Amino acid sequence: MDYLKITAGPYTFKARLEKEKAPRTCEAFCERLPFKSKFVHVRWSGEAVWAPLGDYQLGVGYENHTCYPSRGDVLFYVGGISETEIIMAYGSCAFASKVGMLAGNHFLTIVEGQEHLEELGKGCLWNGACDVVFDRYE
Repeated sequence: MDYLKITAGPYTFKARLEKEKAPRTCEAFCERLPFKSKFVHVRWSGEAVWAPLGDYQLGVGYENHTCYPSRGDVLFYVGGISETEIIMAYGSCAFASKVGMLAGNHFLTIVEGQEHLEELGKGCLWNGACDVVFDRYE
């Protein structure tokens, strides 16, 4: 499996698994498919949506981690000083929480549907949470 399908609200995205750069994150996440949550707009990070996951554990450490995801990058934050989460950037983003900067594992990159990223983000900002499902791309 090289790609995942992300369905968020009315939008569908094709995302490449970053298996060479984040192999443990990709493997552990794919074992949990379909992965269902909610996207809400970020509070401190800029132009992104996130799925707050509380104390959920994926069972991996840091790999291919960054504080500055680019548009279409999807990060998994493994937890520690803030709650576990998934963040997807739709524009300028500096990944942070109320305790300061965070680094998340860049494990997915949106390769189709980028034209809807901003609509998704602004929709979450103005209209609230939306369902998100990560699943196998067929």
